[in-house]
Amino acid sequence: MNNQLVLSLKHVRKAYRSGDEGVLPVLQDINFSLHAGEIVGLVAPSGTGKSTLLHLAGLLDTPDAGEIVIAGQVTTGMADAGRTAMRRDQIGFVYQFHHLLGEFTAKENVVLPQMIAGIGKAQARRKAEELLRMFGLAHRVNHLPGKLSGGEQQRVAIARALANDPALLLADEPTGNLDVHTADSVFSQLLDVVRQKGLAVLVATHNRELLPRMDRVVTMQEGRLVPADFNGDPLPASAG
Repeated sequence: MNNQLVLSLKHVRKAYRSGDEGVLPVLQDINFSLHAGEIVGLVAPSGTGKSTLLHLAGLLDTPDAGEIVIAGQVTTGMADAGRTAMRRDQIGFVYQFHHLLGEFTAKENVVLPQMIAGIGKAQARRKAEELLRMFGLAHRVNHLPGKLSGGEQQRVAIARALANDPALLLADEPTGNLDVHTADSVFSQLLDVVRQKGLAVLVATHNRELLPRMDRVVTMQEGRLVPADFNGDPLPASAG
């Protein structure tokens, strides 16, 4: 890990309107920093705000209050075009389900986001082949997603998330749709590649067996983000 601050959330709050219940606070006062080369696990029960936090960090939603800074840029008040460009250039997303385009090969799925970012086709193809090779898929680059196993599909999805060399990778249950053995293998390859590249990574997961392999762990407690041990349990206040 180096000292480059990639993601900073300062006093971030978010609430939703919920029918007759009125305003439902989800995130109360989130303060969080993530540096280049750091992999942080986020573990908490469903409904506590994990996905909301990832959506805010990934600029897919806006906070009610507070400040979000990504790669040195304050996103508060940023126009939609700027937010879209930042998502394209600075942020990679990995979800529980791979969301690959079924009519395109593995390589084409990794080429597409690069071409959208203005990269030439030949360069994008070389980068796609390099990334897929790093994930052990050199022999599968021309296969359609339907011809790949679940683990292979998720590896392609991770390669796609890394295609534009983001500074920040946000992963929401990246192994949640895989069996235990495949989840372990996919996560190992994810860790190897992101550590090589020095990315800042935030991984939301229910799989507590993955937590000891991360640099640190945080959890949600009453709408706030607090340090946790490698079992996912909140640390005493004095330890945080």
